[in-house]
Amino acid sequence: LRTIMGLWRASAGAVEFDGAPIHRHATPDIAQLGIAYVPESMGIFADLAVRENLLLAARGARSLADIDTQRLEWIFGLFPALKKFWLYPAGKLSGGQKQMLAIARAIVEPRRLLLIDEPSKGLAPAIVANLIAALRELKSTQTTVLLVEQNFAMAKALGDTVAVMDDGRVVHAGAMKQLVEDEALQQRLLGLSLGAHQ
Repeated sequence: LRTIMGLWRASAGAVEFDGAPIHRHATPDIAQLGIAYVPESMGIFADLAVRENLLLAARGARSLADIDTQRLEWIFGLFPALKKFWLYPAGKLSGGQKQMLAIARAIVEPRRLLLIDEPSKGLAPAIVANLIAALRELKSTQTTVLLVEQNFAMAKALGDTVAVMDDGRVVHAGAMKQLVEDEALQQRLLGLSLGAHQ
């Protein structure tokens, strides 16, 4: 994901978006294409309020008046806690709320592609369920979500296609539906029992 976002240089091959290579682009230029990245570290500003975190994420915004009001209300619909804790320092939010803020920062402007790294890590199942619902809603807006996730329950709830990686190499790629329905394939690739991860 860092390579796609231009934070790491590609050591081989190319990264293409809309059929054009972007692997030599600077990160700000990649963001201008409508690509956003939520790192595993979340990338929020702990000392700033939720309000300021979102304001800084909106390109060119100098005040809340510069942020699309409907977009902001839509984000609050996805993550009501952000409205409740609007003036709280981000560092005082719970882990789940911080993840919600990180995603909200990435989508405060419409995006074509959202890259998100391990969003369920360390979170309670109820919070993960909330994130799944929010990302499903985001997908319905024609934003493509590229999710890196070890939590198979979350991956299968969101994924249309899947690539299973082992030690940096793709060992399987195909439709998520095929992987979910083929327990033998699941056990071979993931060491999982389908029944244990419903």
